[in-house]
Order: sequence, then structure tokens, then C-alpha cells
Amino acid sequence: MLVQDRAAPSPAKPPKSQIRQLPTHQQIRRFSEPKNLDFSTWFSENLTRIAVFSLFIVTVVALFFLYNTTDTASLLCFQSQSTQSLQSLSRPQIKWNSIRVVSDKTSPYANFLTEKWIVVSVTKYPSEELKSLVKIRGWQVLAIGNSATPKDWTLKGSIFLSLDAQAELGFRVLDHLPYDSFVRKSVGYLFAIQHGAKKIYDADDRGEVIDGDLGKHFDVELVGKDSKQEPILQYSHENPNRTVVNPYIHFGQRSVWPRGLPLENVGEINHEEYYTEVFGGKQFIQQGISNGLPDVDSVFYFTRKTTLEAFDIKFDEHAPKVALPQGVMVPVNSFNTLYHSSAFWGLMLPVSVSSMASDVLRGYWGQRLLWELGGYVAVYPPTAHRFDRIEAYPFAEEKDLHVNVGRLINFLLAWRSEKHSFFETILDLSFAMAEEGFWTEQDVKFTAAWLQDLIAVGYQQPRLMSLELDRPRASIGHGDRKEFVPRKLPSVHLGVEETGTVSTEIGNLIRWRKNFGNVVLVMFCSGPVERTALEWRLLYGRVFKTVVILSSQKNSDLYVEEAKLDHIYKHLPKIFDRYSSAEGFLFVEDDTVLNYWNLLQADKSKIWTTDKVSKSWTSVKPTGNSDWFSVQAELVKKTVSTMPAHFQVNYKDATKNNHETLKVCSSEVFYVPKRLVTDFNDLVDLVGDMDLHYKVAVPMFFLSMDSPQNFDPVLGSMVYKRKSASFNTSSSLYSAKAPAVHPWSISSEQDFIKLVQQMAEGDPLLMELV
Repeated sequence: MLVQDRAAPSPAKPPKSQIRQLPTHQQIRRFSEPKNLDFSTWFSENLTRIAVFSLFIVTVVALFFLYNTTDTASLLCFQSQSTQSLQSLSRPQIKWNSIRVVSDKTSPYANFLTEKWIVVSVTKYPSEELKSLVKIRGWQVLAIGNSATPKDWTLKGSIFLSLDAQAELGFRVLDHLPYDSFVRKSVGYLFAIQHGAKKIYDADDRGEVIDGDLGKHFDVELVGKDSKQEPILQYSHENPNRTVVNPYIHFGQRSVWPRGLPLENVGEINHEEYYTEVFGGKQFIQQGISNGLPDVDSVFYFTRKTTLEAFDIKFDEHAPKVALPQGVMVPVNSFNTLYHSSAFWGLMLPVSVSSMASDVLRGYWGQRLLWELGGYVAVYPPTAHRFDRIEAYPFAEEKDLHVNVGRLINFLLAWRSEKHSFFETILDLSFAMAEEGFWTEQDVKFTAAWLQDLIAVGYQQPRLMSLELDRPRASIGHGDRKEFVPRKLPSVHLGVEETGTVSTEIGNLIRWRKNFGNVVLVMFCSGPVERTALEWRLLYGRVFKTVVILSSQKNSDLYVEEAKLDHIYKHLPKIFDRYSSAEGFLFVEDDTVLNYWNLLQADKSKIWTTDKVSKSWTSVKPTGNSDWFSVQAELVKKTVSTMPAHFQVNYKDATKNNHETLKVCSSEVFYVPKRLVTDFNDLVDLVGDMDLHYKVAVPMFFLSMDSPQNFDPVLGSMVYKRKSASFNTSSSLYSAKAPAVHPWSISSEQDFIKLVQQMAEGDPLLMELV
């Protein structure tokens, strides 16, 4: 059993009620009557089989002929087209007005109606926490079983739907649901709606509602005399580049992050400068915070564990609830969340993704669609206490989530639909997500079944409202700004409370982030990006504005862009334009380690390069025999001759004593300040299509843009050794006191762990990552 009770047990046989009964052996005639062996009779009776067999033989011969008489490329093209045809997606067409009502005619609760439901998936016998849920006044607990649930499961005061009972309900979604997964809760949601639900609390059997009162913590009523109509704090929408937030910071835990938060956003730990406000009443999805073991991912769970001691993390119960504006998202889970009827359509749990990704994808998918209704998600202070059972954590099921969730958020923000009804819009988005590979066609069909079932159980689809995403964002005046400073509550760092030394370490991380938070790190990976890209982002993304990863081969899933190292400078202007507000751009190859804590004193308005490192920045005198250096020297002369006057003057002043030598720099690491970005772009344009190598172009650019006397010498003390065929990275090479270390080979997760263990001397919080 996994920590979040979502492991997929070994496949079990479906219940008898969902298997078509086969005839018994008495009903089958096992031996046919004796046949006449006359050839003409035999031929006439087997004519169809003979024809099919002959057609098969002809097809094999034809394919063999095609393979041997046509070129391979043509055959591959034919095979590719066939594969694409088989893999093409089809969008379901639904006749909404022809859907028949499905009533409960089989369960003992056919005539039972109530408005407030708690839906939970159960795998083991009732837990103490589940028994406490049954005692919450005014709420009906609905327990959903799966193939691992004990056959004699029972709990007084609850409604239990076994697999057999689910099969009798007649819902379309049953054809798509696995037998051994918590996503069977989708049946429970439909059952609750069918029996009068207006509010559904999505829970699990390890969470205990604080004070035993959901109404004390959530906004159970949004309209009427019992509703709270006061304004709600809302995250600011002023920064158009912010697409997701970590709500745990607002509630006092800066070093904890929720499952589903992109790892590149984990380092964003500063509290809000200010909030705005929004009127209450449309917080249709209400995400509660959990004390004890909050909803965290395996990266957090494993890196904060040193013993078998259970987590018991506390959040600020006095912090106000906070809403999300359109354009900003937050992770939403399936075990401490209140859904109002206007968002019941958003309860659908995808079936083609891993169990640890299902509710996270549902949450982002639902938030995007919620904007189409003018609704929003709000996050509430601690509403439950979840107990850590100290069990295995399913990192393997989260890996795709860590890779894809950032791309999913960007996709959802850019997505638009032209459909005129809300359910068609939902189907449109599900289809688009399948096209983009976030889930498969199985979930497109599941969405269609889900929406039809919603109508069949009496749910009225909401009306679309005008979407404001494409309108200019309203300016935030001084009077619109609302202040709230979160508390800093003790947390857990490798089993030690974050007080004293650890607080200092977090303070250092904040200081580094403040210094480099508007600097873009551009990294070229010559190693296997599928093994290291995520790790590099996790390492440096905590400190820098963003990490752009380049490689010789593009990898869309990992957001790795294609670029040629020999001409890497030609790719940089595109990145400069993309992050035009950045303070500067730091380039590094993946064979060089940055000790960012030793770069704080560097002037970010100046060039950083390795001109003071003799083994990196050298002068070569071409022989004139058409060798590589001679060819490069001629290209430099040609480029310099076309430079504007100020570039030529700078370059010739810098090389006046060595005008016959060629400046060559290994250029594994350098920094371009914002003030020189335009000059850098102009010089790239001058080079144009010439085959000027980056080791020659970069020093030429720097000498043309500014005098070497103005370069910042911060990289001059870096550890730098030339590579050799016999070189093996060793711990003796690394120094935490140097600004950078070269070379250091990273080709696997194991290599990354060794590096982090070395770097932890300068940044102890890095031990969270291993």
C-alpha cells in the first residue's frame, strides 16, 4: 500500500455481474457429426475458408514484392502513414437531447436523497479516520470499493458500493474504469449527484476533519442567509509570467510544496508583496490544506526523511483563505477538496494516466474550464489532519507528472475554444489534451461517457460566460492592494526542525534568489538530456529566474530546445528576446559546475568570462597553412572589417599588441548583461552565415563590446583543468570556494547525486534533492 493509498494492486478478475455468462459444457456439442469425405462435398463446404487463405497468400506475396522492388524510403513512408491512420484521434459526436435519464433501480438507496456527500475510496477495512467522517453531522459518507477491497467491508452510517453494486448502476463510465484503482470514485460522484448532491467533499480514508465540522472551515453555502459574502484575498495578477503558485507559503510553510507543483517553481519561496480581493460566491472548487502529512510529492517525501518518524507538519490555521485569479493556477487534489454543484463536471478522474497524476491533471483541467463559467478555485487554511503511515512512496508514478505538468499549465493558459455550449467546450479541451499527449484517446471517450452520465443522472450543464483572458488586465491601484505577511512556521529538513542553522540556510537561499532571481541561466547539455534535464532544472531553478536547456537534439517533453554548440551564440538572441526583462544571461555547459553562492559579489552589469583563466582563454598564432585556426582567423578579420566604428575601435585596442594572434576561449561559462544584449545581437548579425566557431566568436564579441579592463574578474579563480581521454571526475577536483569548477561529467542520476553531495558544502539545503 502506498502512502497515498493509490497503488495499483495486482489485476483482479472483474465481478461476475460484469462478465457475460458463458454456456456450460452440457449446452455445447463438443463433437460434430461425422462428415462425408467426398472431395467435391468437402470443397463446397470449405469454399469460404479456401478463399480467405488464398487472399492471405496473395497479400504476403504482394508485400514481399513491394519490399524488394521499391526503395526503403517509400516502404517506410507507407508504414508511417498506416501507423498515423491507426493512431489518429476521433472526436466523439454526442446527441445531447437524446440522452435518457438513468434512475437508481437496484440499490437499497433508490429513494434516498440528501444534499451533502463525502465520497471516499476504500481499499482496507474502515480506518479510525473514516469512522470519524461518518460522525460529521449533516453529511453522508459514500465509500467506493475496488478489486482490493475486502468482500465483507462494512461501516455503520455509510453507503458502500462494491464492484458488483457499481456494475448494476448502468453508468457509461463503467466501461472505461479499471477495477483496481481509486479513480472508481467517478462512479461515486455520479451516484451522489443522482441522489440529490449539491456539495461533494472529496476525501480519503486517512484524513480526519479538524473539529469534525466541514462548515467551520469551508464555505459550504455560497448563496442564501448562511453564506459568507465577505471579500476574499486573491493572488495578484500583475505579473503576466506567473502561471502557478505554491499555496503552502501563504499558510506559513515556505520550504514545503504540494504534489503537482512544477519542480522549477519550488525555488519561488518569497511571500506575496501584496494581494487583491475578489467577491465571494463563485469559489466553486475549495482546496483545503492538510496538517500532518500534507499533499506532497515523492521528491519532498524522500528528501525530508532520515528516520521512520512520521511527518507532522503544521500550517497557519489563522491565515485567511486565498483565491486564484484567471491566468494563475494551483495544484488541486482528491482527498481534501469541496466541490459545489456548479463544478461537479470537474470531478472526473482521468483513467489513462498514473494514479498519482490523475487528480492533479483533473485539477488543472478543471481550473481552466472553471474560468469559462466565471468561477475560481480558493485555498483554505487547515481543514483536515492526515496521518503519515510511513509507507513506500510511488516516485515512478510521479515521474511523468514532474516532466509534463509545467508544459500542461502553459498549454491550458493558451488554449481557447469556439464551442457554444459548456459540455462541448469540455469535450473540446479533453480532445486537445489527447492531441498534445497529456492523456490518451481513452480519456476522450471517458469524458464523453462522463458528460452523458451527468445528464442521465439529472445534472444541468452550466452556461458559458464571457472569458476575460484575452482582455487587457485591469491595472491594480494602490487602494486595491491588500497586505498579508505569512507566518514562518517550523518545518522539517532531513528530520530536523527548521530553526537556527536551517533558518540561516533558507535565508541564504532567499538571498541567492533575490540576487539571481531575474537572471536567465542558459545551459547546453552534451550528455543525455532525458537523464539529466530534470535534475539540472531542479538544481539551478531554485536560484535563477528560469533555466533554458539546449541540446543537439530537441526533446519537446522535457522542454529541451535544439541548438548547435559550434554556433551556440547564434541561438542566444532568440532567448534574449524571449526574456527581454531579464537582468542578464548566464551561459554554462553541462560539464561546468556553478557555485552560485560565490557569484554574489559579481557585477551583473558587466561581462563575466574566463579571460583570467590561462587554460581557457588563449592566444593562438595561425600558421597560414589553411589549418583550422587560419580559417577562423580569416573569418574574424572579415567580420571585424564590417563592424561599426565603436566595435572596431574596442577590438583593435584590445588586440593591438597581438594583432596577428587569434583569441580562443573555451567559453564553457560566460555572462552577458542586459545593457550589452543589443550589441551582442548586432555582432551575431554581422557574422551571419559564416562558419565562425563559438570558441572564436565569443571572445571576439566580448573584446568588441567592451574593454577587458571592464570585465568582472569573478570567474578568474574558477577551478579549470583541461580534459583528457583518461580524465575521470573525482571529488578531489571540486572546491566549494571556487566560483565554478570544470570539468565535471554528468550523464546519469547517480552522477547528479554525487555532484549534489559535493555542492552541499556550500548549499546544505541541496541535500533535500538526494
